[in-house]
Amino acid sequence: MSSVTRYQTHVPVASLLVGALVAMPVDAQDDTSLSTDAVRVAPTGEQIEPVGDIATLSEGHQFTEGPARDPAGGFFFSDVAASKIHRVDDDGTVSVFIDDAKHANGLLVDGRRLIVCEMDGALAAYDLDTKKRSVLVDRYDEKRFNAPNDLARTARGGIYFTDPKFRAPQPLPQGGQGVYYLPPGDRDPPAMRAVDDLPAPNGVALSPDGTRLYVGPSMTDRMMVYDVETTGRLLNGREFCRLEQAEGSDNGGSDGMAVDVNGNVYFTTAIGVQIFTPEGRPAGRVTFPQQPANVAFVSQDRRTMAVTARTAVYAVRMPIPGVE
Repeated sequence: MSSVTRYQTHVPVASLLVGALVAMPVDAQDDTSLSTDAVRVAPTGEQIEPVGDIATLSEGHQFTEGPARDPAGGFFFSDVAASKIHRVDDDGTVSVFIDDAKHANGLLVDGRRLIVCEMDGALAAYDLDTKKRSVLVDRYDEKRFNAPNDLARTARGGIYFTDPKFRAPQPLPQGGQGVYYLPPGDRDPPAMRAVDDLPAPNGVALSPDGTRLYVGPSMTDRMMVYDVETTGRLLNGREFCRLEQAEGSDNGGSDGMAVDVNGNVYFTTAIGVQIFTPEGRPAGRVTFPQQPANVAFVSQDRRTMAVTARTAVYAVRMPIPGVE
């Protein structure tokens, strides 16, 4: 798999977040359809590489995570160790959105609320206007969650989220690690366990059509994919791909992930963001100054890929827009 490294820190931040046109394939420029059922955008059948240099959007944090695009503009990211959620405006201004975020990790903007995986044991939501917090779910089988990590939303409004062992009390409150599904609306019980047999399930993402759920464990090189039922159940769990490994490692996994409108899947790993086709074939790798933890497409045209990586947040323009 090829690796692309283009480090640069003076790229105009506003052009990255608003999505100003930069050099990219002509047929990618001409495509204006950004819906999740968009026709395939070039390139196909070739390596996926950045169309610009890597910019540093924010630095000096403790451990960045959870980039999440706000359709109204800008994006959010979390600093897990500092227990803060930050907002990046379209002009590049970075501000603290929540100062005591209960060790927030994965984030997702849903309408006018920010849904948060709190590693202190809950899935919560903040009103984007008032910052009022509400708990969506904090228990399964009458026990608190371990430490919710990452999440994905279905078109119907259901939410899949992972609950591994990282930052969790010992022994694990749930007795094991899992993937859960929170259906839309009021249900009793509110959440169901969808997967319970993976080593440290971490990143999670849906295919563009919502029929497949990808799960990236952190303690194995085998990335998984499941068929999604309308009830939220996951069926036919199988290996999607195997990650390229860092020198000296044979079971390094993934942390966060993202999907583009072509169905390519982007995994953050010890050696960069590894990209795979919908069929699970390697399609490229982008490396950064620090090891990536999570990834999302955050600009208004969804072609700017933001990567949270240890103490910083980076961004780079890509040829294919991400899924909304």
